[in-house]
Amino acid sequence: MIRAARAVLFDLDGTLLDHAGAAAEAISASFPGEDPERLVRRWLELTEASVDRYLAGELTLAEQRRARIVPLARELGLGDWDDARADAWLAGYLARYAAAWRPFPDAPGAVAALAERGLRLGVITNGDAGQQRAKIERIGLADRLRYLVTSGETGTAKPDPEIFHLACTGLGLAPGDVVYVGDRLDIDARGAASAGLAGVWLDRSSEPVPGGLDVPRITTLDELPALLAP
Repeated sequence: MIRAARAVLFDLDGTLLDHAGAAAEAISASFPGEDPERLVRRWLELTEASVDRYLAGELTLAEQRRARIVPLARELGLGDWDDARADAWLAGYLARYAAAWRPFPDAPGAVAALAERGLRLGVITNGDAGQQRAKIERIGLADRLRYLVTSGETGTAKPDPEIFHLACTGLGLAPGDVVYVGDRLDIDARGAASAGLAGVWLDRSSEPVPGGLDVPRITTLDELPALLAP
């Protein structure tokens, strides 16, 4: 059990919002003639690689988006796309992706339960501030998750301790007073713990628990309120 928490901050994509599901729905609708399983798997691979390069400062936001569709189009036999064609396709994809934004079923109840305790709540997320704010609004959590810290605005990204420290400073709290919950073990839970917060790993998978686990693990957000001492 985690004691003395005064605030709980969340990761967004993969924790509160079903990013993978939305991306799968959008890319499958974009290329309906392709094998959806292979298509979705490849799209998520390209997305992860390009986002990592974006967060490392190697690509701009527009470049990291093009770095997904240009190689995919080539692999699908659609030729080499220039920036204009890639951007035109991306506009349609992003609209389909946004239409598919949904919260995980366990997210609203868990957030509401923590809010009823009087805990301060918010989000730390790697991503573009405008898009991430729109996601929180779309999934119906904007009223409870008013505090948002993004890599796009701060210029630093998880798991760098700086983004966690900036978030705590903005709340006027010491890192030890703050809990951070995310679905990525190293980037979210361990990243937060290394910055002095109480990191919690949300592991919705059915994979075996890795040895030497050094942070609390939950398999659903429904378990979170019980993990935090009143």
